[in-house]
Amino acid sequence: MSLSVATHRPPVFSGAPAPTAASQVAELQARIRGMQRTRIDSHGLPTSPGIAELLPGGVLRAGAAYSVHESTSLALALLAGPSAAGAWCGVVGLPALGVEAAAAAGIDLDRLVLVPDPGEQWLQVTAALADVVTVVLARPPASLSAAEVARLGSRLRQRGSTLVALGEWPQSEATLRVSDDRWMGLGDGAGYLAARRVTVSVTGRTLTGKPRRKQLWLPDTEQVIRPAGLAGVHARPVPAERFDEAAVS
Repeated sequence: MSLSVATHRPPVFSGAPAPTAASQVAELQARIRGMQRTRIDSHGLPTSPGIAELLPGGVLRAGAAYSVHESTSLALALLAGPSAAGAWCGVVGLPALGVEAAAAAGIDLDRLVLVPDPGEQWLQVTAALADVVTVVLARPPASLSAAEVARLGSRLRQRGSTLVALGEWPQSEATLRVSDDRWMGLGDGAGYLAARRVTVSVTGRTLTGKPRRKQLWLPDTEQVIRPAGLAGVHARPVPAERFDEAAVS
């Protein structure tokens, strides 16, 4: 398992030879506490304005979990607001995520902790991050049991941390999905992608009736996330199937 602070040469997080899971997690917590200087103490964390309009209460609720389906870009956008407000963020289990993508999404790299590959210690590492950072973005393993989900949910409530799960998460405060994904590019779209327009839909335990939906630029030509009607993009659409989000996000 490795721990990286995004703005520095990634240090390798390791204990003594053949360390136990408990010793690794304890060292992880100590390292982060030593680096962290700011933690947001709030019942509601700000997020990108265009997305906030869709969320229950218009904020990310402290102690809650949110589920984002099939969109790393959207998940990162949820972290951008807390990060800009001074919160520390952690990312667990996304080895393909680069610091360039995080910075482009508006996340402060000075307060970002990456654990690309937690191995079999996903639950322990995610819980350890929840102890010391404000928002954790993580891809849950399929093998996670209901009891483990409940344990992590309890830890989030105790610490006032927020989980953004990339994938399904039981008892989420809200579930966000992306559809009608369309990239906009110059000319015939070859070689340059100017902006991305999507429809974001949100369902949640406290939301009644039909899902909330909104078209957003994710991002627009100025690399800003905003409602689609508020930004002009002078470019031709490029079919979404021509691009793999993982390659550009």
